[in-house]
Amino acid sequence: MGALRERFWERPLAELTRPEWEALCDGCGRCCLHKMEDEDTGRIEETNVACRLLDCASATCRDYPNRKSFVPDCLRLTLKIVDRVPWLPSTCAYRRRAEGRSLPDWHYLLSGDREAVVRAGVSVAGRVVSEVDAGPLEHHVVEWDEEGDGGGQGGRDWHREAAE
Repeated sequence: MGALRERFWERPLAELTRPEWEALCDGCGRCCLHKMEDEDTGRIEETNVACRLLDCASATCRDYPNRKSFVPDCLRLTLKIVDRVPWLPSTCAYRRRAEGRSLPDWHYLLSGDREAVVRAGVSVAGRVVSEVDAGPLEHHVVEWDEEGDGGGQGGRDWHREAAE
């Protein structure tokens, strides 16, 4: 991955190297879920439907280095767009740092534990279905809790909205 500077996550995003940028990701998997935008209001609805490359049990990409070859519209989050992606959760390390906030205590860079994101209820691991099996997205609209924001045990659940 390349050398990572000590406490690099406290630096402004613009100062991060590519390996540091990649290492900042908490691995929650929310950016790999399908979203729907209401044509009239512009409101973004989240779903529990994962990209076909996401391992639904671990919330990791099965082919991260080559993902754009298989999923051309896969978003590559960069410094130029991080503050213009409205659906990034409040718990997202990129969003938090772009807003000048620190990482939550459960982030693996602070806790030393990659599974802490799961215990904090922020990860989608074990809570999503692959697009291969899902059927219509409209049947999978959910509201993810954002309570994992502060490092506690919140955010464990999502709430399914009634299909209209």
